[in-house]
Amino acid sequence: MFVIASKRSTHMYLITNVRIITEESILTGYDLVVKDDRILKIIPEGGDGLANDLQVINGAGGYVTPGFIDIHSDYIETMAAPRPTCLMDFDMSVRETEKQLVSHGITTMFHSLSLFKDSEYKRKPIRDPENVRKFIDLIDRTHRGQHLIRHRFHARFEIDNFKEVDRLKGYIKEKKVQLLSFMDHSPGQGQYRNLKVYSDMVKSYNDVDDESIVKMIARHQAKEKITIDGMKEIAELARENGIAIASHDDDTVDKLDLVQSLGATISEFPITMEIAQKAREKGLFTMAGAPNVLLGGSHSGNLSAVEAIIANNIDILCSDYYPPALLHAVFTLHEKYGLNLVDVFKLVSLNPAKAVDMDREIGSIKEGKKADLLIIETIENDFPVITAVLVNGTLMQRTHYPKVPGRKDSRI
Repeated sequence: MFVIASKRSTHMYLITNVRIITEESILTGYDLVVKDDRILKIIPEGGDGLANDLQVINGAGGYVTPGFIDIHSDYIETMAAPRPTCLMDFDMSVRETEKQLVSHGITTMFHSLSLFKDSEYKRKPIRDPENVRKFIDLIDRTHRGQHLIRHRFHARFEIDNFKEVDRLKGYIKEKKVQLLSFMDHSPGQGQYRNLKVYSDMVKSYNDVDDESIVKMIARHQAKEKITIDGMKEIAELARENGIAIASHDDDTVDKLDLVQSLGATISEFPITMEIAQKAREKGLFTMAGAPNVLLGGSHSGNLSAVEAIIANNIDILCSDYYPPALLHAVFTLHEKYGLNLVDVFKLVSLNPAKAVDMDREIGSIKEGKKADLLIIETIENDFPVITAVLVNGTLMQRTHYPKVPGRKDSRI
């Protein structure tokens, strides 16, 4: 059920009966006061001197946390194309996607759309250049109009895609890009440095024999890619427009040095523990997928997110392709692996905000910051659920789990 806040010139919420996760600790015995779009103050529970007409939100003893900031997710592709060749109305897809995202606690989403030239996957019309361009414009238009969450565009540029360079530069100049990553999915390096993994992936999408795969590999390894100077030109334009730059699937120290020379500050999905550690030593933010945490490892046989987080080599978790994973990865890391909950929440809030230079406004619970907030309770078997979401100080969603007759209330 979606609840729209009052249209009064000023509105205030008192969030009570909660444990507040701040940047430093978990506060108990305190209330949180929201005025308009900001966190006004944190006060002792039951404090006086507040306006009489504020709206009270009872958190039932759960946590109040920052909203999730997801800087890498192609989930919009799934919503727009639930079958490989089935395209739904794009505007409907964005609107229905944000309703799902807000329910999963994602208050800022960087829709990560790929500017591919070609691949050996079955053709996906959703990734055709004209469809990607439609989505770029739609994401921008949606955020400027009525919306439930913050929509941002993450341009994933495949470095053999010469045809899209000028258009990419145009989008950057038009302020329609908020994050840029350079990608190379050719076999023999990066995500597919293991050619058997690449071959198995191709076979899962296509009915081909080994001889055909050998030819595919040779063709992709020989294809022309944009020059380093060409990458520098795009990167410089991005930096001039305040856009964070990321590298994708880093697998060597040389590649880390190269991307850092371009101005990259984020290493997405480093392939090995060694590279993740080197990236952090070089001052790069490192990112892994939350589904990796839930599945116990990478679907490509690469870095284990859990092992890397425990080793302090991962700064950020993204949903990648599965939005519910952020919430459940956080509690899996805390409950199963014993990691500090305050630190784990930074993987999905403050750290990604820092990586894209949004941390002055969002990413943590702090007086004066934007009120992007979640209330998280637990139901049966300590299953975490999001029962309230505020974005920009407006209550966007409230969910109630009814008591089961004859049973004790299982919420926190």
